[in-house]
Amino acid sequence: MARKTVSGVAVLGLGRFGRSLALELASDRVEVLGVDSDPRIVQSLAGRLTHVVEADTTDEDAMRQLGIGELDVVVVGVGNDLESSILTASVALGIGSRNVWAKAISSAHARILTQIGVHHVVRPEHDMGRRVAHLVRGGGMVEYIEFDDGYAFAKSTPPQALLNRSLAGYGVRSQYGVTVVGVKKHEGEFTYATPETVLRPGDHIVVSGPRAKVEAFTRLS
Repeated sequence: MARKTVSGVAVLGLGRFGRSLALELASDRVEVLGVDSDPRIVQSLAGRLTHVVEADTTDEDAMRQLGIGELDVVVVGVGNDLESSILTASVALGIGSRNVWAKAISSAHARILTQIGVHHVVRPEHDMGRRVAHLVRGGGMVEYIEFDDGYAFAKSTPPQALLNRSLAGYGVRSQYGVTVVGVKKHEGEFTYATPETVLRPGDHIVVSGPRAKVEAFTRLS
């Protein structure tokens, strides 16, 4: 079965997080309804989103009139004002939104949002801090993504020992417990890695595996 494509998203709160998210969705031709109580923010985004409206996101009647509950996804971008964030999320859930995402600024904030029924809670600053920590200590690592179960993907420069020989000849998986899944040739595009792939200076690789093993491998670079 084909995955359903999101066709309409409401972003409630257009601070740095909400604004960035809304503009990125709009650049992908997703219909975005942005809502914020600050007229200056609303004016700055006029014409850049499908619709942008000045309104109080904690006002249930206003949100109903805007049809927030009828959209595929609602993102609560309000973060620094804890009360407004929780009330906005509560309103979205109360008017029937079936897929609510919300930004949290602390573990306690995240816990409350989860307890009231928010479907997806994100902590951008926390997650970015963890990601940068991995990059700082990761040797040749330049990108890093970790999943909840401790599985990770990393983009890295290849260790010197991998250069000028095939991946099959080196035995990355058997020696280090990671898999090279992709290769970006110098000034080229990413392609899938095969046993016959030969790495050259200037290339980048994408490796996957348990977090500790991925980090240990990238530190060989």
